[in-house]
This record gives sequence, structure tokens and C-alpha cells, in this order.
Amino acid sequence: MRIRRPATVLAVTALATLAAVAPSSAATELGGAWAPFTRCPVDNPAMLAADGQTDVAICIASSSASGSIKLGNSQVPTGRTDLQAGVVTHPGGTSTVVSPPGGALVADPAELPGGLLGLMCPSGIPLVSDICKQLTDNTLNRVTATVESVNTPTDFQLLNGVQQGKPIIALPVRIKLDNPFLGDSCYIGSASDPIVLHPQNVTAPAVSQGRFDPDGTANPTGVLGRINADDADQGDATYTVPGANGCGLFDALDFAVNLKSGIPAASGKNNVVLKSASTHVAVFADPKSVAPNEGALLSQYWHAAVK
Repeated sequence: MRIRRPATVLAVTALATLAAVAPSSAATELGGAWAPFTRCPVDNPAMLAADGQTDVAICIASSSASGSIKLGNSQVPTGRTDLQAGVVTHPGGTSTVVSPPGGALVADPAELPGGLLGLMCPSGIPLVSDICKQLTDNTLNRVTATVESVNTPTDFQLLNGVQQGKPIIALPVRIKLDNPFLGDSCYIGSASDPIVLHPQNVTAPAVSQGRFDPDGTANPTGVLGRINADDADQGDATYTVPGANGCGLFDALDFAVNLKSGIPAASGKNNVVLKSASTHVAVFADPKSVAPNEGALLSQYWHAAVK
């Protein structure tokens, strides 16, 4: 498949570094080659406005089955992650990331090893010590951690996607901690003070491509192309981690979480690892051939593949 926009080709490996949205959040089922792009924001005004000449709209989906994120002294596992977004490429290699409704990144919950005992105990704080004494019941001790997307990703660097060791995107997230004692609004990071991941390729992805018809049917001469980047490990050790917020009644347990976890934590004390990410990009094989309606046609064809 020959794609006339070099920036579009580069988007494949660049998106191999983007980890992370959970399949459980997707309400749309698409057929054929469209299948991974269930939440592509094709109806966003910025995507619809792409003309195929100066601006090109593409759909992106990237997922990883497992990984972990280190926050100070705490190692938090990640459940299955899947990132979906739209990207509008511009002349000169710049681009704009467009988040779908509900955010670009969602992850399945994962159980925190050691639970609340590992997160806060032992403690010299009387309130926390009283809680630690009650943690004989597994339900009370169990803590689930969920990586959540906040705000819109920025600083998308297409050229860095074909290299190792250079940041591809700035991905703002927060970690939600769920436990009866912590309450339902306990987070590490927030929309106003997020954990900003700068993922990069640790290993090079295996790239393949094919073409398909508007409804998703494979066709070697189809007007649309799908590019696949598989089995790329991703990582970042440069991000900072803010303190906990909203943990316990009147935020009374924020201090305990911060103390045991060693947060806030400066750059170099944290690390994220995402294993064997699979990334897919959907794009017109020749965007200029459908100008000036490239974005509108991408939306029309996406909807044609809905089951």
C-alpha cells in the first residue's frame, strides 16, 4: 500500500507507544478492518474539517494486555489497556490529538498487591493504626487500582515513533484507588495536577499493512489502509508523581498513602512499563484523492462498518 503522506506512515510506530483504553468502555462494534477502532472520534469537528490536502484525519487504536506503573515506592499493576483517539496531521509534521468522549485512555482495574496493608501499614498514626488492626477481612484489605485518562494528550511527535528512546506524546493520567476505607474518590494525580507520561519505544514494533473497502472488507485495492504495529514494549521513567487526594473521610488518609508510597515523587523515581502493545492506524491510502472531504468521508465510512 502506497500512502502519499509520510506523516501518516510515521503515525504507526508513534502510536505503538500509546498505551492505553479498556474494551469494556466501547459500545460500538465494527466489522472487518475497522474492528479495533470502536471509539474513534470521527464525528469530532476537528476530524470532520480535515480536507485531505493540508490536514489529514486518521483513527488510532493501541492496546496492551499487561504492565505496571511505579509511583514512588509503590508498584501498581495495570489491567488490560487500550488507547483510542483521532489524530489530525498538519503540514510540517505537526499534529493534533483528538480524544473520544470519555477520554483517550481507559484501563481495566487491577488488584494492588498487599492491599491496604501494603499501601498504608504499619503506621505510627493512630487513625491509620486503628484501620490496620481491622484489615483481617480480605474485602476490607483489597485495593483495586485503575489508570484513568484525564485531559487531552498533547505533544504528539510523529518522527519519534520510528526511533527508540525519544518521547512520542504527553499522556496525562491519574490512578484511582478503590477500597472501603479509602472511599470512592481516592486518586493519585488529578485533572489539575496529573501524572504526565511520556511513553517511548523500548523495542521496535513489527509493522505490516493492508487495504480495505469502506465497510471494512479486505481489498488489496481498497481506498482505505490499515497499518499495524505489533509487539512493541513501551516505557517511561521521566514523569513526576503528585500526592494522593480524596482518600478517606475529609481526605484524612492522604497523608498515610503519601508517606508509605513515597509520593510526591520526582522524576527518576517512577517507571511505567507496558508489554507487547498492538497498535493500528486507519487512514485513506491517498488522502488527496478524496479532498476536500477526507474527514467527512472517514466518518461516513466508519459508520458504514457499524454492525
